[in-house]
Amino acid sequence: MFYALATRKIRSRLVQFRHVLEDIESLNRKAMEGVYDLTAISYHAYPYVADKYMLLASGSSIGDGYGPLLVSSAPMTVEELKGKRIAVPGKMTTAYLALKIMEPDFEAVVIPFDQVLEALKERVVDVALVIHEAQLTFSKGGFHQVTDLGRWFKSAYDLPLPLGANALLRKLPKDVRAECCRLMKESITYALDNHEEALNYAMQFARDMEPALAEKFVGMYVNHYTVDAGEVIPKAAQKLLDLGFEAGLIPRRVEVEFVR
Repeated sequence: MFYALATRKIRSRLVQFRHVLEDIESLNRKAMEGVYDLTAISYHAYPYVADKYMLLASGSSIGDGYGPLLVSSAPMTVEELKGKRIAVPGKMTTAYLALKIMEPDFEAVVIPFDQVLEALKERVVDVALVIHEAQLTFSKGGFHQVTDLGRWFKSAYDLPLPLGANALLRKLPKDVRAECCRLMKESITYALDNHEEALNYAMQFARDMEPALAEKFVGMYVNHYTVDAGEVIPKAAQKLLDLGFEAGLIPRRVEVEFVR
């Protein structure tokens, strides 16, 4: 998404970017403090930062009928998740929220997102919640899929599952906000139009991924919804957060607000 901005394929006279790479849970926590002007966050984090940030219409990661996976060492049914110890990649992640809505009764064990399968392998936990590219490779480790949270959400509510978004500080001047929106959309469009070079750039941040696997994973979560959330994603995000509020998982109801 950020390739064209990071490599200055597109430029602005008004704003400059300094890129900071951190895992999504760390970014969620820092957004609560308003650390960055523009930041990636989980949709689950939005109610906690809505006083400081608005969501950009461009830059969302959406699972349309697919999404984070629950995997186990031995075959397991969804009903058997009750009471299990589950490795989760952070309690502010959207994957955690979706899991709590689907199955409230489990013991969450917070583990860095790229170590959840290792925890499962070492029997520290019974189940792992997978949000990274291991969604495509978990079976090679002998693990079994319990359920796909994106598929569950689509089946239950006929909506895609909004996972991550870009958020922009409300206090920024209006012209700066508008410029950031324009640049974000242009950067994503540039990457989609120049797929191979953008993927080659992204590969330097990958964790020993094969190019074909990286291309498939990127294709899952960078799509037309990423270019522009349209009307569907605000509706889906509102539904997800309302469900979280009604289940007592989110302290207050918020109206999802996007900026273009």
